[in-house]
Amino acid sequence: MPEPLKILVISLAGIGDTLLATPLIHELRLNHPEARIEALVMWAGSRDILAGNPHLDAVHHFQMLKEGPWRSFRYLASLRRQHYGVTLNTYPQSRKEYRLIARLLGAPVRASHRYENRSWLDRWLVNRELEQSYERHSVDQNLGLLGLLGDRLRLETHATELFLSPAEEAWAREYRERAGLAGARLVGFHVGSGKTKNLALRRWPLESYRGLIGLLLQARPDIKVLLFGGPEEASDHAWLLEKCGSGRVLVPETRNMKQAAALLGGCHAFLSIDSALMHLAAAMRVPHQFVIETATFNKTIEPYARPYVLIRNPAVRGRNLEFYRYDGEGIRGTPEELESLMRAVTPAMVFEQMAPALAS
Repeated sequence: MPEPLKILVISLAGIGDTLLATPLIHELRLNHPEARIEALVMWAGSRDILAGNPHLDAVHHFQMLKEGPWRSFRYLASLRRQHYGVTLNTYPQSRKEYRLIARLLGAPVRASHRYENRSWLDRWLVNRELEQSYERHSVDQNLGLLGLLGDRLRLETHATELFLSPAEEAWAREYRERAGLAGARLVGFHVGSGKTKNLALRRWPLESYRGLIGLLLQARPDIKVLLFGGPEEASDHAWLLEKCGSGRVLVPETRNMKQAAALLGGCHAFLSIDSALMHLAAAMRVPHQFVIETATFNKTIEPYARPYVLIRNPAVRGRNLEFYRYDGEGIRGTPEELESLMRAVTPAMVFEQMAPALAS
């Protein structure tokens, strides 16, 4: 009896991008019920996102940026011995290194998108390509890869998928009880963002978050603010706790992305820029979601299949793609220019957009 087809989904970019690949993983399982389907991720948060996903047989996690070229090459050589028949590079993985990884793994079928930085070398790195578009959501661009395999859509509708364990849901319930959150109107914030390239420059200033929190706490006595994030946001959270000086601002000590997701499920509203937590809140169907427009925001990464309010940045003025494209480069502009860009959005502007939802 021949061995079943082995499919590897390569999702090495952001944590949120991995969540946006879950509809593709579901469709792959429906199209190939007997196949062995695995995923390769680089971030611990991406591994958390895929934990417990019933459509995957294994998740491989290796931090290539931290481990360096030689250890990464040895790790990929071990994966190559798995003899995958198909690898798919999910969207948006525009850097050539991602496609080089597909080539090193050696699958006969190597599917990817065709990006603006494509060169003659790509004909050797991958052998099935789909034109990328800034007018289509990442989820839909990932689903488009199915056509390169001769597959078709089996589901009528799609949604990003998280599979929470009973323990994760119980943790969120216990936290709400310990923190005395019963009856409170919970507003979640994520003040961070990815730090690869120069993406941290798109963050909204901490002073602006402090101003907005003050307006929210003043507007309604039942509001409590939850600050989401991990160790990278610890110093920012400590600063906000000190400056806000209110017991109604809390920092849940979540151990992984799925604990954060379980707690997000009880929030009335959530505010962030276009970060991984934005996609997590959308997956948990937070009733009122607000996104501060950055230079990197575009149609491809908006909250998928969910209502949300985009708080327009008057300094961006629809020029998002002039600042950031999927070409492997960072955000265009000096640090001073990009930080000034985010200061154009004031706490009063954000509060004006959030207030009607908090009053409902």
